[in-house]
Amino acid sequence: MYIERDDQGRIRLVSREPTPECSESLSADSPELLAFLMEGEVGRESARFQASDLAFVRVLEDVIDLLMDKGVIQFTELPEAAQQKVMARQSLRRRLNGLQLVSPGADDDVI
Repeated sequence: MYIERDDQGRIRLVSREPTPECSESLSADSPELLAFLMEGEVGRESARFQASDLAFVRVLEDVIDLLMDKGVIQFTELPEAAQQKVMARQSLRRRLNGLQLVSPGADDDVI
């Protein structure tokens, strides 16, 4: 593997073939190279996890609404901070739907 380093000596770019930018050679099992490559994977996993969190928030909203509709819980039984967050999300959702920025069924596509 061939690498380019930044001004601090950290790996900035990796190539399988030597290029004008990537002229320093490192073995494929170099701990430094493996650490650099794992940084990208951790970032992708983190992004997938955050997307999952956003989809799960919608599930929780639906569960809270269902429990209140069935009379299992009352809105006022939620802690004050939870009440404020639920109301803020409901208000935001109504405004977005009113502006038609969220298409019908858009929430169903995110998982």
